[in-house]
Amino acid sequence: MNKKRVFFLNAALAFSALSFQAQAQDDVSLIKKGEYLARLGDCMACHTVKGKPDYAGGLAIESDLGTIYSTNITPDKEHGIGNYTEEQFANAVRKGVLPDGTRLYPAMPYPDYAKITDEDIHALYAYFMQGVKASSEQPAETDLSFPFNQRWGMRFWNLFFTSDKPFQPIGGASEQVNRGAYIVESLGHCGSCHTPRGIGMQEKALDSSEAKFLAGGNLNGWEVPSLRGLPRWSNEEIVDYLETGRNDKAAVGGEMTAVIEHSTSHMTRDDLQAVAAYLKFLGGNPGLQKGDEQARQKTEAKLTAGRNLTEGERLYIDNCGACHFVSGKGAPGAFPELDQATIVNAEDPGALIHTILAGAQLPSTAKAPSELAMPGFANRLSDDEVAKLATFIRQGWSNNASAVSEKQVSEVRKKLHTDK
Repeated sequence: MNKKRVFFLNAALAFSALSFQAQAQDDVSLIKKGEYLARLGDCMACHTVKGKPDYAGGLAIESDLGTIYSTNITPDKEHGIGNYTEEQFANAVRKGVLPDGTRLYPAMPYPDYAKITDEDIHALYAYFMQGVKASSEQPAETDLSFPFNQRWGMRFWNLFFTSDKPFQPIGGASEQVNRGAYIVESLGHCGSCHTPRGIGMQEKALDSSEAKFLAGGNLNGWEVPSLRGLPRWSNEEIVDYLETGRNDKAAVGGEMTAVIEHSTSHMTRDDLQAVAAYLKFLGGNPGLQKGDEQARQKTEAKLTAGRNLTEGERLYIDNCGACHFVSGKGAPGAFPELDQATIVNAEDPGALIHTILAGAQLPSTAKAPSELAMPGFANRLSDDEVAKLATFIRQGWSNNASAVSEKQVSEVRKKLHTDK
């Protein structure tokens, strides 16, 4: 073999090696991107059960139709999605249709995922097929009662209540706002909880073109707040809350805890700021009325003096005052404000009652690893005592919400026992 042929052969081998290395790097980057997108989509929270493999499914999701169990979305070929083509994967994610034609229930937020771009679907597919460990775990099957077990009916539900329209950037908005809009309206599927539902249990709006989008709703007895404008929070407080589950005014509770733990706390700072910019851009939410300073000072002075207290005020001093203080302001970044808090002033007091009875725990995140916890008082306080305590909190300082009845507390307590 002459020197020229040896040179060209070596050059070809070197080029092939470099090409292979470049392709491998591209594959790694694509899988890494898909992993991040899966975090944006909060896939982990619904498809992972504590103590089981990641994405192996089996989480029981309570809905108005009954209990729906999440599926195995690992690349296992028998029990997971290992045999899906990319097109079939895209149809399941964006249309709620499995390869065999089975229709998913919208507990899987495909009405929102419909806006995910082809490029992001490609990265997600690469991640779930190559970056997730296959699991043969076989979760329980969803078995709803008639007529909800007739999945073919979802074809008509989709026809009336979903859209195949791709994400539409907001004309005249900044690049940052539109990035936030894409995250919130598609992968983040924030509307699935924060947008009111109609008679068919559909989201009444799917994007910012309608005022009902993110205007608040109700989820499993919790009144879910509006995200439009968030007038009491600054952009940085929104970022802090999504990144750590806490800010100087509030601390996470309920279903949002898992969202913080598995999704938003993993987002880049740029994306968190984009989400905050978009929510602020929406506006349209007057929030609570400006607090009455005289009423606030009156409550604080009476609690400080500790004389002639009502039972609700006494219960507050005995059980809540050490963390939330006589001012109702709590401790920034640790214990949330009660004065003017959304959960306190909600029309439906269910979330507040639930928190008093069951307590709450902040998730451990990279930026806030401490797992601060509020104890539950279900074993310490009677229904009547919880009602009086909640009523005081809802009407103390500058809060101005309706009283809480013993019956309302009893109903929440029963549900706690049912959920165990």
